[in-house]
Amino acid sequence: MGVHEENQVAASVIVCSDLPYLFDSLQQRGYTTIGPKVADGAIIYGEVATADDLPAGWTDEQEGGSYRLERRTDDALFGYTVGPHSWKCFLSPPVRKLWQARKNGDGFEIEQGETSSLRYALIGVRACELRAIQILDAVYVGGSTVDADYQQRRQAAFIVAVNCAKAGNTCFCASVGAGPQVVTGYDLSLTEVLLAGEHFFVVTVGSERGADVLADVPHRPATCVERDAADAVVAEAARRMGRTLEVPGLKALLYRNFEHPHWDEVAERCLTCGNCTMVCPTCFCFTVEDTTDLTGAVAERWRRADSCFTTAFSFITSGSQRASAKARYRQWLTHKLATWQDQLGTLGCVGCGRCITWCPVGIDLTAEIAVLRAEDIGQPQPAVNLETA
Repeated sequence: MGVHEENQVAASVIVCSDLPYLFDSLQQRGYTTIGPKVADGAIIYGEVATADDLPAGWTDEQEGGSYRLERRTDDALFGYTVGPHSWKCFLSPPVRKLWQARKNGDGFEIEQGETSSLRYALIGVRACELRAIQILDAVYVGGSTVDADYQQRRQAAFIVAVNCAKAGNTCFCASVGAGPQVVTGYDLSLTEVLLAGEHFFVVTVGSERGADVLADVPHRPATCVERDAADAVVAEAARRMGRTLEVPGLKALLYRNFEHPHWDEVAERCLTCGNCTMVCPTCFCFTVEDTTDLTGAVAERWRRADSCFTTAFSFITSGSQRASAKARYRQWLTHKLATWQDQLGTLGCVGCGRCITWCPVGIDLTAEIAVLRAEDIGQPQPAVNLETA
């Protein structure tokens, strides 16, 4: 759906001073409101009790290996791009207890890990992030095995999406069809407009529960001028993408350049720190750890987020199967942009640019793909499993 088509959807206006009613309505319905706020020198996601907790007047400036907060010249509440956090941490926590066994005489009593009873309202979900959540849906609940905890959290979540008004220097969501305008999967969608001294949000409803919440918030029908202003905000963000990624033929390009010498050049810079996987909104790998207390009376099994950049990730009896930085970076990028398509029928990248910004040495996956295209050696992929190469 393009901007023109979105303009045909019934839209309303909430003036900025009435935004607190949105928080009140969600909290009265039992939701814990989660949104952006300034903390630790960045805009992160956490509990926001009122609209006053939002990052009014703050923006971010990002480049490869660089993130800085700066003051805006206005009081925009969502005038930034994205920070180091993704909504994944609320839908699939990085650490979760699966079960506990307690010794009882000659046997054990098993207690299953508790699933979350919290109902989150996620406020400020960008188009790329919403696409990332939809990708995680396919991973966790779209296959033969369902992650019950994720499913419960996801079904309970209320999503207030926000169309982007600012594209960052590392953003390329437009290249992969993941933004900057939200299309589906939200309960309410907001576009923030600051125009001639006015500060308001153009709102579209994406679900029945979204309509119920909006009914509690003072609003009125949007005028053509207001809808056009909202469309212009999103169109300007699309024009200002800081990066591009050429998608056609991407999977075949990576497969036939598996032994390209450029992987060695990237490896000379890569620290294998795993920052890219930690900030990525779609990376879903995890490991399972078993622990016992010193008495042997209690054993626990924990699930923890993992990264393919660690040597332990591919460790088997003969050792790590990806001992080099080259093998690990190649695995990550090839999986994200190629084998992910074979697994799930989509790219594993939504163009948010976090991996570029938060890489300590500024490795840029769009630049690496551009090199492979420019120096395509056309070598067939080796007869190996790319998941273990």
